[in-house]
Amino acid sequence: MNQRTCLSVILAAGEGTRMKSALPKVLHQIAGLPMVAHVVKAAEAAGATGVALVIGHGADEMRKTAAKFAPEAETFVQEKRLGTAHAVIAARAAISKGYDDVLVMFGDTPLIDADTLTVARLRLAEGAAVVVIGFRPPNPTGYGRLIEKGGKLIAIREEKDCSEEERKIGFCNAGMMAVAGAHALKLLDAVDNKNAKGEYYLTDIVEIAGAQGLDVVATEASFESALGINNRAELAQAEAIWQQRRRHEAMLSGVTLIAPETVYFSHDTEIGADTIVEPNVWFGPGVMVASGAKIHAFSHIEGATIASNCDVGPFARLRPGADLRNKAKVGNFCEVKQAVIEEGAKVNHLTYIGDARVGAGANIGAGTITCNYDGYSKFFTDIGEGAFIGSNSSLVAPVTIGNGGYIASGSVITESVPDDALAFGRARQKTIPGKGKELRERFASAAAAKKKAAGADH
Repeated sequence: MNQRTCLSVILAAGEGTRMKSALPKVLHQIAGLPMVAHVVKAAEAAGATGVALVIGHGADEMRKTAAKFAPEAETFVQEKRLGTAHAVIAARAAISKGYDDVLVMFGDTPLIDADTLTVARLRLAEGAAVVVIGFRPPNPTGYGRLIEKGGKLIAIREEKDCSEEERKIGFCNAGMMAVAGAHALKLLDAVDNKNAKGEYYLTDIVEIAGAQGLDVVATEASFESALGINNRAELAQAEAIWQQRRRHEAMLSGVTLIAPETVYFSHDTEIGADTIVEPNVWFGPGVMVASGAKIHAFSHIEGATIASNCDVGPFARLRPGADLRNKAKVGNFCEVKQAVIEEGAKVNHLTYIGDARVGAGANIGAGTITCNYDGYSKFFTDIGEGAFIGSNSSLVAPVTIGNGGYIASGSVITESVPDDALAFGRARQKTIPGKGKELRERFASAAAAKKKAAGADH
């Protein structure tokens, strides 16, 4: 099996009109990744050594996006939509390279798993020429039935053509199949369009192969794995299934999810054992969490790295480039972007740290902000080890706070502060005895006069 080469032909030319979107259907996302990319990942996990994407609607956008998740994939345009066999034949140049196995898949089945594809490939290795992947939907109405006899698949019968007995069959066609590379083009070229729609159906190769004395068998996928997406409701259903699977995997790998149904992962979230995740946490793309971290409720994390034993939230936002080192803390209503929070440093509450370094053991007081943007360019703030930044301070970048530096509360710091220095950046306080009482009386009198004048107008 390991020696066999495999091409995955992924059909992704559909317009997806039921999605009601200008975006090609297969580019709609599940867990932050286009659904067609999920299909590519499953194929690669099953050993596919080549990928052929058959595209149509939005071809330029498809190529641009595919370059990100499948840079080695070949793309082929299906100029006219004349059926599934016609779509596969669009990738003739790739198929003709002589792969041992050819997987035919659909770009709108994002939940297909590598194990299902691996089983199909194993049946090819055992001698089958065609392996059809079937499934058992809760209600088979509308699906083509897989007709088997003596352990072989003899036909795929559309429901309208089924006998009463055949309609009782619950084993249905999922659309995907594996074909022996040695027979693939010969079988595809034998498909004709002599049917009511004048289209070339991939399913016809089952009977064509049988007539040539080749073995055709069926394997079974779960209903969820075979789920196709045609509209936004089904997209949401697939997202829910994907999230449920990922949460289950996380918990089995040693992650505590206090309210699993409220935690949302991205396709590439990495999270270490002994991490505790409280309710209502959202992980966007590019997040890595090491072991022993604690993510408190209502935190939003994207493009961030969180080291062991960090403490995040509640209500924290970590944006791309946030890098929390061991035992760092980012507390409630804090935002960190493109910044390193070094070991043991604390950014406890109501704070913005952007384009910065916070040194090990430093303490950032409530309401502190790094003023990193002048409307045109971004600038860097460097806060040294053990520094103390008093509450409600503004650090105007570019600026450096030295190791052990101490910033008085309420300061606006525009110049760098040396190691162990104390810096004030605020106006001197002035106190006028009795002035507070005078102001209250004046303001009360003015308010009363205003109210009296308003009453006179009525």
